Amino acid sequence: MKTKVFIITGFLGSGKTTLLKRILSFSGDLSKTIVLVNEFGKVGIDGSLIKNTAAKKIIELNSGCICCSLKIDMIQTLQILKYEYAPERLVIEATGVADPLAIKEALNDRMLLPHFQLEKIITVVDSDFWEARDAFGTVFESQINEADLILLNKIDTLDKKDIPILLKEIQDESAKALVIPTLHCNIDPGIIWSHQDPKKPVMEKASLFKAYDPEIDFYSPLDKKGPMTAEKAGFISFVFETEKPLDKALFKAFLNSVPLELFRIKGLVRFYDQTEMLNFVGGKSEWQRWHDPVNTCLAFIGWNVIEERVLEKLNNCII
Repeated sequence: MKTKVFIITGFLGSGKTTLLKRILSFSGDLSKTIVLVNEFGKVGIDGSLIKNTAAKKIIELNSGCICCSLKIDMIQTLQILKYEYAPERLVIEATGVADPLAIKEALNDRMLLPHFQLEKIITVVDSDFWEARDAFGTVFESQINEADLILLNKIDTLDKKDIPILLKEIQDESAKALVIPTLHCNIDPGIIWSHQDPKKPVMEKASLFKAYDPEIDFYSPLDKKGPMTAEKAGFISFVFETEKPLDKALFKAFLNSVPLELFRIKGLVRFYDQTEMLNFVGGKSEWQRWHDPVNTCLAFIGWNVIEERVLEKLNNCII
């Protein structure tokens, strides 16, 4: 029996990890479910968060993107998983800069095709990001066009009258997908696991995005300078760690000063009196109290950001 594969995709900070945590908390037997978490960075922040709440088998692929630099690693990992665990389901949480089309192609590898069946691609869309979609390029376009299910997440940030407008725009862009508005990715598990009808007609539509250009697209195999990775495209990831507490006022002032190009900061921040989990996306911060007094460990993702300048400012926040 083939393992059914569910891919969770969506741009950075859209809510993919929140959705995965919800899936792992669904009632029902998930004992034959394996989770593969792809982190674009050296520290697996999302994997740690999931392990904090789940008893399922969690596998991490770090320091790259499974649609480019980690593609071979993913194929080898899936072969091992099938041999050792024979899972009924595999849930892949792709990094925010991954193209689901390339992951689909990897699943068609001759070593995997007899053993894995792609069941559904689920794309999580941050409501705040939809109007600025052109800025995210063809990766974001592919995440929309390849989706079988799209969650328009964080609808609490929208005016109620705008929600049906955005839903229609997304539906027009991806005629084959089921589009559902969500808050904190709260969704009926039956919608996640249900099978997509392959006979459902797909209507032709005019794209809202810029045309695909194989000469500059970072996941394109046609790049004459060799395989283009997320790093070559200008994306950068790095980590800040310290055992010393940070000054809360200085750190929050730092967050208010980061450039727009540094669009993702996630991890644990140790202050003098407490530790908190930070989820920073596009200039907005969400904080969650963390009970364990652990050290600061933050993962950063940006575009053409000078790592040394950011780290210097963070070091100035240390008490």
